[in-house]
Amino acid sequence: MGFGGIGIWQLLIILAIVVLLFGTKRLGSIGSDLGKAIKGFKKSVSDDDAEKDSEKDDDSAKRNVEDKTDPNSAQTQQEKSAAEDKNRS
Repeated sequence: MGFGGIGIWQLLIILAIVVLLFGTKRLGSIGSDLGKAIKGFKKSVSDDDAEKDSEKDDDSAKRNVEDKTDPNSAQTQQEKSAAEDKNRS
């Protein structure tokens, strides 16, 4: 017994019928077209992931540049938090 109740002989008969209907050349071209489509899909998915990663890196780089260009920003933030603490008390 094979795949879900289908034996090896049934699979061979189905394969023979498919080959007779479509021919080996057409089946080969279908297989290569399917392979190209899968490769293209994988490439587009990996490109999208790379773009998202680069966007995250760009955003963090911009934040780092902003922090480095304004040395008073940390001090200003500390002063703001201290003023908020005084207002709360």
